[in-house]
Amino acid sequence: MITNEIIWITGASSGIGYQVAKQLATEGNKVIASGRNRQALDELAQHSDNILPFVCDLLTDNSESIEHTLTDLTSHLDRVILSAGDCQYLDVNSSDWSCIQHIMDINFHGSIRAIQGSLSLLEKSNKGHIVGITSMASMTPFTQAEAYGASKAAFSYFLSSLRIDLKQKNIDVTDVMPGFIDTPLTQKNDFNMPFLLTVNEASQRIVKAIEKRSYKVVFPRRLHWLFKILSCMPKLWLSLNK
Repeated sequence: MITNEIIWITGASSGIGYQVAKQLATEGNKVIASGRNRQALDELAQHSDNILPFVCDLLTDNSESIEHTLTDLTSHLDRVILSAGDCQYLDVNSSDWSCIQHIMDINFHGSIRAIQGSLSLLEKSNKGHIVGITSMASMTPFTQAEAYGASKAAFSYFLSSLRIDLKQKNIDVTDVMPGFIDTPLTQKNDFNMPFLLTVNEASQRIVKAIEKRSYKVVFPRRLHWLFKILSCMPKLWLSLNK
């Protein structure tokens, strides 16, 4: 069990970040829970005295301001869990492709700013740990998911390379690639989502993987193997998506 740690979680105002923050706080960790929705963060903090709300907008806040605020809140960080993210679908027939910039800004660039802003505090821990929530969506192409899938693929690669470069600083890096999770984000989808997990089931699996400091964790396994098979048969996958 993870306990007596200081953990910063982004995207904690809803979905996976919200549930993971609740679970880790219940297990005796001090959780700095950040997001853009102050009301949601205040409601989250009511679940435990171990939760400290931190209003942070990764779209606009730079790494320097993030580091400054975190330094005011804590002397060090044991772990950072990056779960802030958004999904918008691209209509290739539209003249407006701005969703690509927005999704890359929050899912990729925002997470990078968070890592940079927290790195000095992670170095002060005995063994820091960075956890990035990516997505199994980057394994197989989906219609209209160009922006979302590309942002998660970019973040996943970044985490893999970062793991190598931070080894000398004694900081571990974990890439968490979930499938479909029942969150406010996926509840907007109008298509079938196989092997859909509850946010509580996802949280339990994520915390277990974090405890093991796994390099990469992919779940649910059934969906992972389905995507791996389909990725080897791109023509079949294309025909199924017509």
